[in-house]
Amino acid sequence: MIVEQVLAASVIMTTPILLAAMGGLVNRRAGIVNIALDAKMLVGAFVAVVVSSATGGWFVAVLAAAFAGAFVGYLFALVITRANANMIVAGLGLNVLVAGVLGFILSWVYDSSGTLRLPDVVLLPHILPQSLEAIPVVGEALADLDPLTVFAWASVAVLPFLLASTRIGLWLRATGNAPQVARAVGLPQNGIKEFSTAFAGFFSGLGGAHLALASIGLFNEGLTAGRGFIALAAFYFGRDRPVVTALVCLLFGFLEATQIRMQTAGLPPKLVGTIPYLFVLVALCLAGFRNQRRKALS
Repeated sequence: MIVEQVLAASVIMTTPILLAAMGGLVNRRAGIVNIALDAKMLVGAFVAVVVSSATGGWFVAVLAAAFAGAFVGYLFALVITRANANMIVAGLGLNVLVAGVLGFILSWVYDSSGTLRLPDVVLLPHILPQSLEAIPVVGEALADLDPLTVFAWASVAVLPFLLASTRIGLWLRATGNAPQVARAVGLPQNGIKEFSTAFAGFFSGLGGAHLALASIGLFNEGLTAGRGFIALAAFYFGRDRPVVTALVCLLFGFLEATQIRMQTAGLPPKLVGTIPYLFVLVALCLAGFRNQRRKALS
């Protein structure tokens, strides 16, 4: 029973990280290291709650969250491509700016300090019958599947083909890996970078919508809890390969589900809560060591 619960929780907790990681992976293929994924997830979560409450539906809320994230991503790209800002500094600034603006909106518009609870917020539906819970081990995970979780894993299956075998995939790789070649053949490099950053914002907005609408139905300023940075670590460790990145995201989701389970067992919650982030540091160190070793051998 415990194994089934942890497995089901792992799949659900993987979804927002996986969505943000797939978007960030595509963005990095085009040459932009997007450390502002967390900001776009936060925007997506806020928009999802507000629109779901206003419309009484989850689908429009999810789309609104995705396009809000894409819009923020596009503005972020303009700062880099047109104003020539440093992408790392701009990303850090966007994370701080978005957190501050949303905090102001919560206080000024909703008279709330940190948490937004609205009436009639519709959660994401389960797409498979609850009777599947009777299946050993994986039954609970299947019964808890929601549309965004299915979409996230479908994107893992589709992205390798899109990146390797389509024209847009070739343009992305040329812009990120061989800018001189892309310039020589007349590719609109700035436009490709802006598209990829908006794409990352779209997927991050979906990740934020999942955080807000999968189970809790509310918005909190700390809702993302650094998941955008975990997604960043995932595609770095996965070397921009969708399938490997997805497996790393699943590991992070499992660690998060495990640490929650450990907290319910009476272990110190603050200490146990550091487990996923400690693994992020380990993963980044391993990725850096691997890159140095590869350069030394080449």
